[in-house]
Parts: sequence; structure tokens; C-alpha cells
Amino acid sequence: MTTLPERTEKKLGLVIDLDTCVGCHACVTACKGWNDQGYGVPLSDQNPYGADPSGTFLNRVHSYSVQPIDNATQIINFPRSCLHCEDAPCVTVCPTGASYKRAEDGIVLVNEDACIGCGLCAWACPYGARELDQAAGVMKKCTLCVDRIYNESLPEEDREPACVRTCPTGARHFGDFADPDSKVSRLSAERGGFALMPGMGTKPVNRYLPPRKKDRPEEASLLAPLLDIKATGLAGWLDRVLGKI
Repeated sequence: MTTLPERTEKKLGLVIDLDTCVGCHACVTACKGWNDQGYGVPLSDQNPYGADPSGTFLNRVHSYSVQPIDNATQIINFPRSCLHCEDAPCVTVCPTGASYKRAEDGIVLVNEDACIGCGLCAWACPYGARELDQAAGVMKKCTLCVDRIYNESLPEEDREPACVRTCPTGARHFGDFADPDSKVSRLSAERGGFALMPGMGTKPVNRYLPPRKKDRPEEASLLAPLLDIKATGLAGWLDRVLGKI
């Protein structure tokens, strides 16, 4: 079994803004593309164009229709990947020591040379963040693109996880939660960032920012000046025509 470090120098992780995530899956595509050729054994796919395709993904996006009690119905797009927990059960349950948490930055990784693909870590993870790569025979998980964030051959702006770098709406943010002045710490504090399933006692590092309410009459006044703008020219003609329908 693997032991967890008593403390980590940094707590690298993600803040994911559920208010601005549109479920475009750009982060999924970027993650898959980078890890097909990046860190460790490349992610594999089985029968990708057949009747029963399967594959390994380190990041997935789920979409849910939500009906709040006092608000309008809304779609919540919910990205899911490893949360790099402080008290990571996937680490302590590993029989070979393949799963471990780094003391220098808190990232949870898998030593694929030592992994036997037993799946105990997947059973222990309450977030479903581990997947078995059937072709490689080893367990896979988000690495926070550890081969990117420390790669000095890359431009500084590219030294962040591929999912963060590619997000078109800026819904994903990367940084050090051990630093109270970091971007992720400030975002979480200002927007009420929450940990996923805190009752499990895993102390996940990643935080989610809650979606704002979509039906707030008291905020409509902010858009009131825009209602006085009259379209002209072709746009004005089209507006008048559509108004008669």
C-alpha cells in the first residue's frame, strides 16, 4: 500500500466554472489529443469506428437538466476528472504502490510500470475518475498535464493543462490552492467555490463555481439601457417584419 505525504508544498488543481461551461467538449478533445501522445502510455481506443467502440478518457463532460425550486429550468454542464484529493483513497488502496501523491505539488499520478490494472483504485474513488486502459492494461487518470506545466520548452502561456488552455469560454482555471492570492484561490473565495461530495472525507483540491441564477428580475435593470436601442437599415426592416409575425 502507498502512504500519502503528510503535507504538500503546493496544491495544484482546477477551478471549473459551471456558469460559463457550455458543454462543447473542447476540453475532452484537447485532453484526449494531448494524452494520446504525451505523458505515459498513450491513451488507446478499441474498435473506434465499429459497432461497439470503447476508449479511455481522463476528462468527461456530463449534461443535466436542473429544475431549481425558485428558478427557471437550466442545463448544467458538469466536467468530471480526477480531483487530486488531499486524502486520496485511490492512493492508499493501491497494492503495488503504483498510485501516489507527489509531495512537491499534490498531483496524484500512476506509475504505469508498477500498475497491474487490478482496478482497486477505481473502486476506491468516489468520483469515478479512474479508467482502465484495456490495451495498455493499466489504470489511467488526469495528470493535470504534468508533462506540460513543467515543460520549459513550451511558451509560458502553454504551461497549463490542455483542457484549460483550450476552453473557449474560460470556464477552466489552473493554479495553486496553497497560495491564497492565486487566481484559483481568489475565484473560489469570491464565487463560493465548493468541493465535490465533501462528506466522503477525501478533501478534493479542485473546486466548482456554482451557476448563477438565470431568471433574476432584479438584475434585468442592468440590461434596460439596451432595450432603447433601435435597429436601423436592413436590421431595422427585418426587425419590423419579424415583429408582425
